[in-house]
Amino acid sequence: MQKLEVYQSRWAMELRRPDGVERSDEEAFAMVAEAGFDGMCLDLAKSDLETIERTRPLFEQHKLGCMINAFPKTVEGFLPILEAAKAANAVVVNIIGEVMPFTVEEGVDVVHRWMEMSDQVGMPILFETHRNCLTNDLFYTLQLMERVPDMPICADLSHYLIDREFWYPLNDRDQGYISQILARADCFQGRVSSREQVQVPLHFPQSQKWVDLYKSWWEEGIASWKGRHGPDDTLIFLTELGPPEYAITGADGYELSDRWEESLQIKGWVEDIWARV
Repeated sequence: MQKLEVYQSRWAMELRRPDGVERSDEEAFAMVAEAGFDGMCLDLAKSDLETIERTRPLFEQHKLGCMINAFPKTVEGFLPILEAAKAANAVVVNIIGEVMPFTVEEGVDVVHRWMEMSDQVGMPILFETHRNCLTNDLFYTLQLMERVPDMPICADLSHYLIDREFWYPLNDRDQGYISQILARADCFQGRVSSREQVQVPLHFPQSQKWVDLYKSWWEEGIASWKGRHGPDDTLIFLTELGPPEYAITGADGYELSDRWEESLQIKGWVEDIWARV
């Protein structure tokens, strides 16, 4: 039977409060496990490979699956990340590749090389739709996907909505672009953006049209995933509400919403969508 697993981002568990109060790894892992998440995603943007090994006992203690967000700065620099992830029994490595060739032809070469490394190590990978990386531009990414039909995609649509500044409601052309991403996505990330802000508080009245848009996208994407995958496959949905400066703060530097409660809210929405489609 097909299965949904909802992961939480370790980065999203950071507080980054002005008073310096912060959660420990132990506190974050315990909260995530107690809330019923299936796994945790480690973000290597500002940490090193030792983070994977250091947190491994916490993954085992709380029986959480391990996902890695990797930010390789060179093509060959991705290999040790894959090897470390394999040693830690990670489920998948999600690439936000800081290798940004100018031409699509060069980008295709990078994608092929990283997919070859994935096969070599035996570690599944995904290419996340993300700004300031290989998939920075929606049109560039669509061309990569066309040239590499088996390029595995992780859809974080917040980056493309704000990057393209799509008007609401989306016209048929722009919705068609997003649908192309959803029709190929093997993983989804949960964040709600507007056309001007990458992460909006879910309870604000002015956010509701964007909340509804993202719910419709996740439903479309999950329905597509179910139709494309086998009876025993598992879909990972990652809730990833970033700390400040992703999160909106007041003049005092404190957030205007409770990201932990919002993460639980998105988890519930996605579980309901999964049961319905």
